[in-house]
Amino acid sequence: MRARLIIHGGAWNIPEDQVQDHLHGIKESLLTIFPKLLNGLSALDAVEQAVRILELNPTYDAGKGAFLNEAGEIELDAIIMDGRNLDFGAVGALQNILHPVSVARKVMEETEHAFLVGKGAQKFAREMNFPEEDPKSLLTARELAFFEAIQKDPNFRPHHPFGESPSDTVGAVALDQYGNLAVATSTGGTPRKLVGRVGDSPIPGAGAYADNESGAVSATGWGESIMKVLLSKSVCDLISHFPPKEAAERGIQMMQQKVGGLGGIIGISPEGSYLFAHNTPKMAFGYMDAKGKEVLRIKTDS
Repeated sequence: MRARLIIHGGAWNIPEDQVQDHLHGIKESLLTIFPKLLNGLSALDAVEQAVRILELNPTYDAGKGAFLNEAGEIELDAIIMDGRNLDFGAVGALQNILHPVSVARKVMEETEHAFLVGKGAQKFAREMNFPEEDPKSLLTARELAFFEAIQKDPNFRPHHPFGESPSDTVGAVALDQYGNLAVATSTGGTPRKLVGRVGDSPIPGAGAYADNESGAVSATGWGESIMKVLLSKSVCDLISHFPPKEAAERGIQMMQQKVGGLGGIIGISPEGSYLFAHNTPKMAFGYMDAKGKEVLRIKTDS
């Protein structure tokens, strides 16, 4: 099986002056991880490592650079899922941890549970010896300025479809040479969200889903609408009935028609075909083509 890797850096109206930063971060992750996949790295390791690179990059709404909630705090959500056996680990409302995706993997592998949130997730991260960061080290000047601008604005809405939010969720999908699929998604959520709000990203079937028999998908966008239609699982189900590209487009259309949702997806079919679609003005993503060359896109039609 030829290895595959596709990564996204969020779907929304990415400001023009941040387009290149979004694409550069995706390229860095692709070029770092894909050679390892070719040398036998598992799909599960690949998606975790790819997302860790993006969590470290302040361009995105994940790890360093995440949005602030209404209290001016950073709360992070993440999931990782193994297509071999449907195992997953997830965390929600986790604070002061740079790499929530790795905490999610520890939940999957070191506990009898699958999803930890808030204080419980925080306690678990400490027990697993994840270093707690000074909140200021995760906060960028850009995010602080954005928060101060919207903090008391009565007209601000987190999901305005054409608002120029500075950053968005990240995700990765991989197929390894053994034919196994995996997915990981990580986010800081929406700007000025209520304390304790958890979006689609860590919800299996919504923000991510992986099954060797049906495909693997990572979603990004308006979390509340993505959750309502379990977008990632819905698209995986569609792959069994339609070509991958059409399955992706049908999933996005279904979300928009049923709940007025906005967002985007990336994925890989069991046979190794890439799929992607969005109904937002832009979506930053990239993948490695059949010749081992990175392909970087800011729109599906670009």
